[in-house]
Amino acid sequence: MGNNLNQYKDKLRKNKLKVTEKRMRMIETLLEGDRYMSAKDIQEILKPEYPGMSYDTIYRNLYTLKDIEVLEQTTLSGEMHYKIACTTHHHHHFICDDCGETKVIRYCPVETWQSELEDVEIKNHKIELYGLCGACKEARIY
Repeated sequence: MGNNLNQYKDKLRKNKLKVTEKRMRMIETLLEGDRYMSAKDIQEILKPEYPGMSYDTIYRNLYTLKDIEVLEQTTLSGEMHYKIACTTHHHHHFICDDCGETKVIRYCPVETWQSELEDVEIKNHKIELYGLCGACKEARIY
């Protein structure tokens, strides 16, 4: 994972931000998790390594990483959640309400919407579908 982290170090430096051990561990945690995570989730995972790291510190860093487009943000159960930003291709997400698992949706309806909205110019969009993944749906049945 070391080489993969270099792109994030470069992005931090490019935005005149310090490359700190804690920031890099947060990025690693989000890369390993590969799902939307809350500041509390990250705090729990990093607590053994950094017992004194406050929720505020984690939240501020998540917000900073979102601002420089390292992270994407969404709201689940009224709380901000973050994941590593997808930068390689255009797509949308299905997000599980219970566990935060994310599935990629490759279809994009924006061209259809643009044709229906003749007098407007759509400059940007973000589409997220919410529900239960297979495992969480199954768990609720039993």
